[in-house]
Amino acid sequence: MPTITLTALLASVILTLGCSHTPAVTTDDVQAHADRLARWQLAHMDDFSYIRTFRDHTAQPEGWVQAAFYIGLNRWDNTGGNGRYRDALQQKAQSNRWQLGPLYWHADDQAIAQVYLAQLDSHTAAHQAQQLAPTQAAFDKVLAYNADNTLEFIRDTTGQAEGTCQRRWCWSDALFMAPPAWAALSRITQDPQYLEYALREFWATTDYLFDTTKHLYYRDSRFFERRSEYGNKIFWSRGNGWVFAGLPLLIEQLPETHPARATLIAHYRKMAYAFKAIQTQEGLWAPSLLDHSNDPLPETSGSGFVVFGLAWGVNRGLLPSADFNTAIVSGWQAIDKRLTPEGWLGWVQQVGYAPDKVHADDTQLYGSGAYLLAASEMLDYAGGKAPVK
Repeated sequence: MPTITLTALLASVILTLGCSHTPAVTTDDVQAHADRLARWQLAHMDDFSYIRTFRDHTAQPEGWVQAAFYIGLNRWDNTGGNGRYRDALQQKAQSNRWQLGPLYWHADDQAIAQVYLAQLDSHTAAHQAQQLAPTQAAFDKVLAYNADNTLEFIRDTTGQAEGTCQRRWCWSDALFMAPPAWAALSRITQDPQYLEYALREFWATTDYLFDTTKHLYYRDSRFFERRSEYGNKIFWSRGNGWVFAGLPLLIEQLPETHPARATLIAHYRKMAYAFKAIQTQEGLWAPSLLDHSNDPLPETSGSGFVVFGLAWGVNRGLLPSADFNTAIVSGWQAIDKRLTPEGWLGWVQQVGYAPDKVHADDTQLYGSGAYLLAASEMLDYAGGKAPVK
């Protein structure tokens, strides 16, 4: 167990004062709880009978559900995991043969590339060329196709998405799944075309789906005119959580001097303050974000992504801790209390595309990934470390 330093002790006092209705967050608790979840989830990757719906999606080894978990696991491995999960991450890439999902052009099937690309910096150049090949070939085909269709949401029923929006990023979730992978490929290959594509399509999607008044994303064009039973615009918690968690993952891949960094950070800050204003009294974010007062149903996957994003910003000096301390601490603790003694996370809305009911025993791999992402930043946040540059 780590020794409690004076810095960590002071940080605990500050956290307690900043959020007086809850006890302090400690690095020991973050460490122990995140490891408990990581171990449980890794031990339950062969039988998904505990998943209530869409088990076929969960079982896809190259699919977005598993990718979201391994993205979180990779982040945790680089912080609190101290390399203990490196073998599991490398085994995942190797067992998948470094392949994307079958719909190589679809953002959901590109998400797993983030897991692969994160493993390559420690390999030799010769190995990298072989391991990069499937992702680079797929992305090159996307560039060659150069889709310019409308972003109006038309669900693909053919498996080809010819003429439909899903060859582009026409739903908010896609901004977590794809852009960080495209940017990482540019960083590794030193070829700017992948990052240029990611930025162009990110802003095209944002121009289309981002509400400039509420500073939140519609999940897709089907929600432009829909309203909740309380008369509010419908902004889905997890859909916005995907975007807000994807922004740090994208920004981190950009060179410090890249001109897009400042614009992305400004956009990120707008979302951060929007989330702060609509947090539920308990500290979570309601499935339908603007219904936080009327229907504050607990939901941990969207909330986990938000806590990750907020803590990331404070840790790097991009958000003032005085403004966000209460939101971060109460958010983390509200999620953390849904972690069972066995190590699985409850109150995770099942696979979907809109706010929906959630049950206490609902869990999913992307919820585990969101928890690990949040834990990776809460470790530094609770430890009182200086902002990470």
